[in-house]
Amino acid sequence: MTEAGKTARRPFPSAAHLLRTGRPKQWTKNVFVFAALFFARKLGEPLLVGRALLAFVSFCLLSSSVYYINDICDLEADRAHPVKRNRPIASGHVPLGLARIVALLLAIAGLAMAYSLGVPFFGIVLLFWIQNLAYSFWLKHIVILDVMLIATGFLLRSVGGAVALPVKISGWLGLCTIMLALFLGFTKRRQEIVVLGEDASRHRGILTHYNLPFLDQMISVVTASTVMSYALYTVSPEVVQKFGTTNLFWTVPFVLFGIFRYLFLVHVKSDGDNPTRVVLGDLPLQINIALWGLVVGAIVYL
Repeated sequence: MTEAGKTARRPFPSAAHLLRTGRPKQWTKNVFVFAALFFARKLGEPLLVGRALLAFVSFCLLSSSVYYINDICDLEADRAHPVKRNRPIASGHVPLGLARIVALLLAIAGLAMAYSLGVPFFGIVLLFWIQNLAYSFWLKHIVILDVMLIATGFLLRSVGGAVALPVKISGWLGLCTIMLALFLGFTKRRQEIVVLGEDASRHRGILTHYNLPFLDQMISVVTASTVMSYALYTVSPEVVQKFGTTNLFWTVPFVLFGIFRYLFLVHVKSDGDNPTRVVLGDLPLQINIALWGLVVGAIVYL
């Protein structure tokens, strides 16, 4: 059968295919937008909660736009990947022309929503979108910088959440965010090499420049840095004065367990190539995050 005949028989893309291409599960990364709202003790102010929700939706729309563009650019590589070949664009369920239109509409909607929250927030979101496009087209091929840019994306989410309200963002919050993101980024690269094996460089070119000993060293550095950053945050004079207590220090064990559990899943269960799937799929990790949130909320608000 000719390629034209195959194309003619393809069903019209369903809403499920379009939604799946936008990676809604990855929207969980955008919860960092709410960090400033939470730690500024503004959860009881409906207006600010509403602004934070709009900021979250704006980041979600732009993130999905980038995922569409990324899948369009990586079409041939995804078709050769054992898992990514089932993505709607790579499998042909979402035609390239339609994918380009949806990507543009998502970007316009996200930027318009961001502009409604003010020029400063619009600037943060625009920078986030441009950085992600630069990553997709070029910067993801530069070793180490690729992971650092992923971490910067999380930092921009946190800063954007503060700017949207607006409230002052703590330097400690930014430091903890970027260290945690680096930890997740390097463990992701490590597991991509483990899972893909000899085909790793064919599926993601940047993996040619990484190896397991190097990544294990990087993971060790950022693991220690993440824990120390959070521990120092809890006892810093600025934070103690702001919340009127030193009790935040008692939430450090939750952070330790969370990181150790994640490392267990990476090294023992051979997971970690998809951080979102790991967090959403591991009950002990979910319970730990929930308990951390409850304890921190009680200390900060009560």
